[in-house]
Amino acid sequence: MKNKMNRLYVIVVTLLLSNTIVEACEVRGTGDLGIVIERTTGSIQIVDTSSRSAIARVEGLGDLSHASAVYSRDARYAFVFGRDGGLTKIDLLCKKIEKRIIQGGNSIGGAISQDGKWVAVSNYEPGGVRIFNSTTLELVADLEATAISDSKRSRTVGLVDAPGNRFIFSLFDSGEIWIVKMGDSSVASIEKFTDIGNQPYDGLITPDGRRYIAGLFGEDGLALIDLWHPEDGVTRILNNYGRGEEKLPVYKMPHLEGWAVAGDKLFLPAVGRHELLVVNSSSWQESGRIKVHSQPVFAISRPDGRHIWVNFAFPHNNVVQIIDSESLEIIHQLEPGKGVLHLEFTPRGEEVWVSVRDKNIINIYDTESFKLIKSIPAETPSGIFFTNRAGETGL
Repeated sequence: MKNKMNRLYVIVVTLLLSNTIVEACEVRGTGDLGIVIERTTGSIQIVDTSSRSAIARVEGLGDLSHASAVYSRDARYAFVFGRDGGLTKIDLLCKKIEKRIIQGGNSIGGAISQDGKWVAVSNYEPGGVRIFNSTTLELVADLEATAISDSKRSRTVGLVDAPGNRFIFSLFDSGEIWIVKMGDSSVASIEKFTDIGNQPYDGLITPDGRRYIAGLFGEDGLALIDLWHPEDGVTRILNNYGRGEEKLPVYKMPHLEGWAVAGDKLFLPAVGRHELLVVNSSSWQESGRIKVHSQPVFAISRPDGRHIWVNFAFPHNNVVQIIDSESLEIIHQLEPGKGVLHLEFTPRGEEVWVSVRDKNIINIYDTESFKLIKSIPAETPSGIFFTNRAGETGL
């Protein structure tokens, strides 16, 4: 009788716990969710783009001063990469931290593999890339970067995922690009390209997943690899691109993954110049320049490619300009306030969410009329990442 009562007690407790979990973990789709980084409080807000609202805050994520995020294939989990080396897995439905580890000393971003099994983190300290099982966050590979002294290794930057279950990244101090092929349970191979240029500071992969491009801070030009034909090596493009003739102070490096693609045109921020460069994506030749408000940081295309939205570096970071991709003219200017750090379009582009750090708000704009629809309170917001990124290469 006592054993039966014990079993009954276990069943009742289990059911109560199960009900608690069900109540805590909302049953819903995740396609209209996202997160907003709150950079100075070590927290994120989970947001709903359909209701235009913040639905939860998750705290305890450490140093988020240069944080980014990627999503699991099912868009339930966000992986947040913190500057303190933290890798945090967040359950969007349960609105909580699933697991958090400190995997390095100074991290600069990450990526998730094509099959969703692996999460890679790019590190300044120690220099290199570490790869983890996306389910358990167990370490599966520690790729040490090239040594540049007896005690220091190259910083790694521009880490992205690529078709073929690959990761690609650049080595800032040693001027290299590495392509890492993942196997079923570990790294299958590493292909290294050396002497690609001086100080590759960031990288991107084109939306079709074919070309990886590293921007060079130490010299004019960019380095390109055709991933269909890596045997052809690295090609230098846009040799007149870079800081240019007029040496302006660079307050914030532009983010190459914010390149805008519109038809056969690419729009990219020029380092140290008050310009966007327009590039023909077939010939990889510069086809024009657009004078803008100040030094651009992100140039982001509305999903249909019709307009390009641009934000700017300190001290002129209170402005957003909108450019017509056909005429190459600035057609509108917004002044949301100091500290415009990031812009993110809703999946089909009818709205754009803009973080305004110094006003502690997220502004939501209609992308046809440019009218402000709503503002959402947030603590020093920076990066905005919606779950549609789960299905996109390189984001």
